[in-house]
Amino acid sequence: MKTIIEEKNLKEKIKRAQEGDERIVKAVEELKRAGIKMLKDKEWKIEDKIVMKKGKIYILEGELRGEIIQLHHNTPVGEHGGRWKTTELVTRNYWWPEITKEVGRYVDECNTCQRYKNRSKAPAEKLMPNAVPEKPWSHISANFITKLPLAQEYDAILVGCNRFSKMTYFIATTEKTSVEELVKLF
Repeated sequence: MKTIIEEKNLKEKIKRAQEGDERIVKAVEELKRAGIKMLKDKEWKIEDKIVMKKGKIYILEGELRGEIIQLHHNTPVGEHGGRWKTTELVTRNYWWPEITKEVGRYVDECNTCQRYKNRSKAPAEKLMPNAVPEKPWSHISANFITKLPLAQEYDAILVGCNRFSKMTYFIATTEKTSVEELVKLF
């Protein structure tokens, strides 16, 4: 129901925009004076004070184009359907030059579409567990805790963990510790 109301409001906005555009006003006045209702083999015509091209409403440059794309893309009917579905929905009733490019740009910039779109990459392989150590100190993991306030000239902690016994040890160090110094810490 809401989309129907928005679509009616949109038609009124289109009428006002076309009436305000001098080029269209002049073209319509010339058509009225000449008594012509159609131009270029039924390609262009005026219906209910709205300029049409091939039976579709012609939309001027400006905010209305974005509003139309949003109306067909961000609604339950459009369901953030992507570039081609949105283009198909928009081009059912509206026309303007380079409509496909403009819809594509809108969809590419849509935050929701970027977060939830399908990825073309193959899914990651199954995770493989780490090997189970058979004796103490054969497998050690090490991490640094950094950006600590200075305490006795140290601003980082080296955390070492024996994966066999889960025994941990903590060594005070600095963020600027070199590789050679790190080897000496162990």
